[in-house]
Amino acid sequence: MLPYASIPEAVAALGRNLTFAETLWFNYSAAKSDYFLYCHNILFLFLVFSLVPLPLVFLEFKRFSFVSSHKIQPKVRLSLAETFKCYKDVMRMFFLVVGPLQLISYPSIQMIGIRTGLPLPSWREILSQLLVYFLVEDYTNYWIHRFLHNDWGYEKIHRVHHEYHAPIGFAAPYAHWAEILILGIPSFLGPAMVPGHIITFWLWIALRQIEAIDTHSGYDFPRSITKYIP
Repeated sequence: MLPYASIPEAVAALGRNLTFAETLWFNYSAAKSDYFLYCHNILFLFLVFSLVPLPLVFLEFKRFSFVSSHKIQPKVRLSLAETFKCYKDVMRMFFLVVGPLQLISYPSIQMIGIRTGLPLPSWREILSQLLVYFLVEDYTNYWIHRFLHNDWGYEKIHRVHHEYHAPIGFAAPYAHWAEILILGIPSFLGPAMVPGHIITFWLWIALRQIEAIDTHSGYDFPRSITKYIP
């Protein structure tokens, strides 16, 4: 919750007029608690998990030749029923694990210093922090993923993620509940090392999942955005 009762009070505290974006942010967040703002992650993750994979799923079933030529496993395709089952399984884990984890993890966000107030970060600050988050997550995720591919980690935990031999975007977050918890660590380390604004944090969580969906899509497009980020 912002410590200002009005825009003039915020202007006086900052010593300048609010930008258009800061005015929008004030009007939206001034009366909302920091915890409520943090819990927006639940809505954003639900939307990302549900909507981002849809375009490629549509193209998968239409089997357009210009898309099929980029499919990694062209002879392996999931049926509509299998695809919908994957989504249902992901949503079950979302409501049983991911959502509740977001609800109870707010103290960790307070501890590392994610802020919700004014001024808003500049685009340069947001982009530089996102770069750090991607680099830290990529490095730590690699080693955790290596661990999950040893005999014990694979048999007890990671094998669930590989139940879909033909990857699709919906399968990106499909995993054992323990893997969801473990792989949350790399996503948290970057913001813990370089804490920023809650808007940057929202962007980071959404972009990280979009990247995961793209890398699990089953396609290798030459100009995919994930080829330019870790």
